Amino acid sequence: MARRRITQETFDAVVKENMDDFEMDPDDALKDAVEQFDSQGVDLTCIVKAVPVTSEDKQGDQMQVHEVLQALDALKNTGDITTITAESEIISDLKRFTEQCSIGFAQRHLASTKDAYPVILSCCKRSLEDKEGVIASLSALSALTNGQPDLLNAEGQTLLILILNKYREDPAVTSIGFRTIRHCCLKHEQNRQDLVKGGVLPLLTGAISRNTECGELVKEACATLRYMTFDDDIRVAFGNAHEHAKMIVQDHNALKIITAAAKAHVDNFSVLSELCATLSRLAVRNEYCQDICDLGGLKFMMTLLVDSYESQELVRQVFCALKAIAGNDDVKDAVVNAGGVPLIVIAMNRHMGNPHVCEQGSACLSVLALRKPKNCTVIMENGGTLAAVQCMRTHPDVVNVQRQACMLLRNLVSSMEHLCQPILAMGAQPLIAQALQTHGDLGDVFKAALRDLGCEVELKELWTGKKGSLTY
Repeated sequence: MARRRITQETFDAVVKENMDDFEMDPDDALKDAVEQFDSQGVDLTCIVKAVPVTSEDKQGDQMQVHEVLQALDALKNTGDITTITAESEIISDLKRFTEQCSIGFAQRHLASTKDAYPVILSCCKRSLEDKEGVIASLSALSALTNGQPDLLNAEGQTLLILILNKYREDPAVTSIGFRTIRHCCLKHEQNRQDLVKGGVLPLLTGAISRNTECGELVKEACATLRYMTFDDDIRVAFGNAHEHAKMIVQDHNALKIITAAAKAHVDNFSVLSELCATLSRLAVRNEYCQDICDLGGLKFMMTLLVDSYESQELVRQVFCALKAIAGNDDVKDAVVNAGGVPLIVIAMNRHMGNPHVCEQGSACLSVLALRKPKNCTVIMENGGTLAAVQCMRTHPDVVNVQRQACMLLRNLVSSMEHLCQPILAMGAQPLIAQALQTHGDLGDVFKAALRDLGCEVELKELWTGKKGSLTY
């Protein structure tokens, strides 16, 4: 059930009452207000939990205002002034506003309720010819729209594309512009579709091609490309995630561009992680998986597992990319023939304490084993099954680790039934039974694993076929 919400003014009034009527100091007054509303089941997500600071209005009267609104009011008051001094003050106020919005979602939400978006958009327009002003205003827009993609309108979309076209040769401006677009596209399908129609995709791939050596820009551009392939907006029945991925690959040659960029950043784990994550989102068709392999992507990933297996995040993203491209059966064989299985197992064992690595490593091996008996043998011989069982033992409370490990076990024995006994000897049965008890929502997955391993499992008949209501 949805929790009740209150306005910022109501919260601030309670804090003020605590200070004035009960003579509490500011910290105690704030803490007591938070506890009061929490006990009443009020959602304080959008509430700035801070004591407003004293400020003066235009008439010189003192008033209590939150700092983010002070910065916003300063921008509003200098909006019509065009002197050089005023422009410098606007940039300073924009930076202050950005800092306040970066504190948390509550500050951003409060600013948006006080018409911050049109004010910041106006700053973007007036600073088009000034690089420093563009950077400051775009940074403010990026901070404001973080978690609030609904703020972006058609005017803002057009302005963003205009700025990116105008400053396409400037890495600093384009990096911030891409970050702003990313914030506006997360969980917002309409913004994604509108920006794609507006021409954002060639700007993204073109920026990577022109600035291959600029790690930060490559990272921002790839992340934004990846966001264009999301299908995360629950307000629409279906999105254009697959169509966008297809456009990125076929119309803008992204696979070649991204694999080439990866070779320029062999020591930058942050950039490499993002590149692998982007490739995994683009490998949506059989031929794309093969293309990544043919372009040297597979060889490069194997090299990363050899040279950079100490980096947990990079290993996780390499696993994600390998899992994606191994959707192609020929690539499955290529991964195994390239020595991928022992490298995956070594990395899993090295980072056994990280549930995300365990999850993706098990998922990667599961895909490699699917419909491939020879690969199943390689996985067994190189300790992949034992590693998956150990993952289950190490992370009993992480449902995704349990699920992916069970999927691997199922794929192994579905191709080679004689592997059941060796897997059971590793202690798989009690671990799966424990997962079934702990994570009942995925009971079908764990029961199927027990069944395929030849264990006794109670299967409940949900429908008997009798006329009348369903029998449970």
